[in-house]
Amino acid sequence: MIKPASELSRRIGHSFGDMSLFELALTHRSCGKKNNERLEFLGDSILNFVIADDLFARFPKAKEGELSRLRARMVKGVTLSEVARELGLGD
Repeated sequence: MIKPASELSRRIGHSFGDMSLFELALTHRSCGKKNNERLEFLGDSILNFVIADDLFARFPKAKEGELSRLRARMVKGVTLSEVARELGLGD
């Protein structure tokens, strides 16, 4: 990683118990054999759950299809890329 994970940890205001795991989670497969693909699978599932849970609570009268479309808009690549850029994850 170009910038230390500790700097990102400080910026997002969270202290990770295992910084090596945090660094691994941020390591793309183009950087080598040890990468985040397995963690990405898990993270995608967790992100979908957290967003679904929040939408379910915020919109109690929404039908399943509407909630699914809202979640899909929030977790799509373009939206997540914007958040990643704001956090400086590209670095």
